[in-house]
Amino acid sequence: MNLQQIFDNTDFVHASGTKEELQVAEYLKMQCEKAGVTARLEGFRVAMGEIEDAHLYADGEELTCKAFTCCGSGNVEGELYYMPGTDAVSIAGAKDKIVLMDTQGIGFFTYQDLMKAGAKAILFQYGNMYYPQTDIDQRDLREAVVGEERKVFCAMLHSSEAVKLVKNGAKQIKLEIKQKEYDGESHNVIAELPGKRDEWIVLSAHYDTTSLSHGAYDNMSGCAGLLGIMEQMKEKELNYGLRFMFCGSEERGLLGSKAYVRDHEAELQKIVLNINLDMIGTYMGKFIACVSAEEKLSHYISYMAAEVGFPVASKTGVYSSDSTPFADKGIPAVSFARIAGGNVAPIHCRYDLKEVMSMEQLQRDIDFLAIFTNRFANAAVCPVAREIPEDIKKQLDEYLFRKRKDL
Repeated sequence: MNLQQIFDNTDFVHASGTKEELQVAEYLKMQCEKAGVTARLEGFRVAMGEIEDAHLYADGEELTCKAFTCCGSGNVEGELYYMPGTDAVSIAGAKDKIVLMDTQGIGFFTYQDLMKAGAKAILFQYGNMYYPQTDIDQRDLREAVVGEERKVFCAMLHSSEAVKLVKNGAKQIKLEIKQKEYDGESHNVIAELPGKRDEWIVLSAHYDTTSLSHGAYDNMSGCAGLLGIMEQMKEKELNYGLRFMFCGSEERGLLGSKAYVRDHEAELQKIVLNINLDMIGTYMGKFIACVSAEEKLSHYISYMAAEVGFPVASKTGVYSSDSTPFADKGIPAVSFARIAGGNVAPIHCRYDLKEVMSMEQLQRDIDFLAIFTNRFANAAVCPVAREIPEDIKKQLDEYLFRKRKDL
């Protein structure tokens, strides 16, 4: 398998619900079939929006912005309120205001608080005012964030424009948005290597990108990892079957893995472990494991890494990736990543390109992950307890917006 070719052939933006995302899904399916492993696409609904027009005015002067998809159409006017914090005092000041936040997006509880406080619209900011590029990311107002509340208009500014608003004491904001909203489709790609038992280990990695990124590091690297493991495992006799899942729409809130566990609810008892890959194979960076399962698995990974001579920093917790919906359904899960840091291999921006990837390091990462996978696929009995510890359950409740984080 030519690892470099995988990155060359997917070297373009392929965001959730687009024809480019489907193109990459078909490509990954073809790569599985070239390896002799049957694969299929499973579609699921995603909310989509096509921005037709968006204008933002501050005291009559127009500023460049990107409206959030799925936030509605129309116009709104109001007084600007810069809100760097989300404490109760800050939230109270949002009544009848257009709120400017320091963030690129918003979580469930902050959105709910702002709606109850009577905010009229929300502005966010992206980028670095000292960089020559003035990219603005395209975001969406997520259904999971809105919940039962009303939708308000949202838009993204470049950080340099946001600073100007505050610096110049801008008073009145007008936001106009026109968009076409519709139900789109994204896809998971599923391939299987059956084992002797009618039980499975699911290996997952997402293939979609954000609106500016080619997604080599985040996360074609994980997809290449799945294909590499598949290549090493396809001729082996397995006790537990291996199900490879290339997830769509992870970047919009883990939508692919959430759709999978929802649509396959009846089969989840047959899944004994989830192994998730999200960002591996960069020239620099520390290899980590984040275990959403009993602490023994984290210790096992550390011991095995020492045995085979491959450095891994392992801990328990909840990782912001496709392992989380599995753990939330009671399935032991672990996410592996090589964390390079934003100054070396930035993600969710124009710099996530194939040039940050090391094919030699990627192969070493794959080799370690294949050893780990082989041990569990050929275990007499999967040794990981099928129970999620209470501290991990608490983190899952917080991550999935069921409970507020303790401040």
